[in-house]
Amino acid sequence: MDRRKAENYSSNAQKIRVMTENWVDKNMFCPYCGNPYVSHFENNRPVADFFCPSCMEEYELKSKGTSISNKVNDGAYNTMIERITSVNNPNFFFMHYNKTNLQIENFVMVPKYFFSPDIIEKRKPLSDTARRAGWTGCNILLGRIPEEGRIYIVQNEKEVSIEKIIEKVHKTEFLRGSKLDARGWTLDVLNCVNMIENKNFTLEQMYRFEEFLAGKHPDNHHIKEKIRQQLQMLRDNGIIEFIGRGRYKKIG
Repeated sequence: MDRRKAENYSSNAQKIRVMTENWVDKNMFCPYCGNPYVSHFENNRPVADFFCPSCMEEYELKSKGTSISNKVNDGAYNTMIERITSVNNPNFFFMHYNKTNLQIENFVMVPKYFFSPDIIEKRKPLSDTARRAGWTGCNILLGRIPEEGRIYIVQNEKEVSIEKIIEKVHKTEFLRGSKLDARGWTLDVLNCVNMIENKNFTLEQMYRFEEFLAGKHPDNHHIKEKIRQQLQMLRDNGIIEFIGRGRYKKIG
């Protein structure tokens, strides 16, 4: 990142914001259509930071000087829930930079259709003595997003090829048209598939997640049927392969 872009700012937070946004301005392409650059929205726009002038996809940037963990701080809880349940929620960029040399170590894109209320954690309200007493923030629980939705653009300081990134994005675009509840089921079952260590797995292994899934979907009393339905959805969209006789194989 270029330190010169932040010379006119006094606070460290402002400096980091300017430098990280400048890096995206200079280096980032659109992971959906491959357009060679994304454009910056006007400052203080409440929904997103960048957009693709070709396909009009929108992106919000979150940056931190520590590793991209399973939990990332975000803004107001109610605002976040409203955004991810709306029709114009943005995709997210998550940046991990080295505090010493400002090298980008990891840069991850999460498509907007991998977001659901289930991955947003409500923080405790600010105390009565705080300047914004009662304000309630949230955390994004990245660990609950299936690995298929955490798409590396830079991993361990190495750039991933544009072709590979776009291929990964397009592979999960079938989720885009799903309603929030249906999409939640697909993501939950996909997470269960990913919890199985072996590449090959069986329907019986998936049935072991029945109690876990019932806890997440208490109004559904046909969990096994739903598991089979979602496995078929994942099969039809090339995420897994049906081998036969209740046996499956992960693709990729």
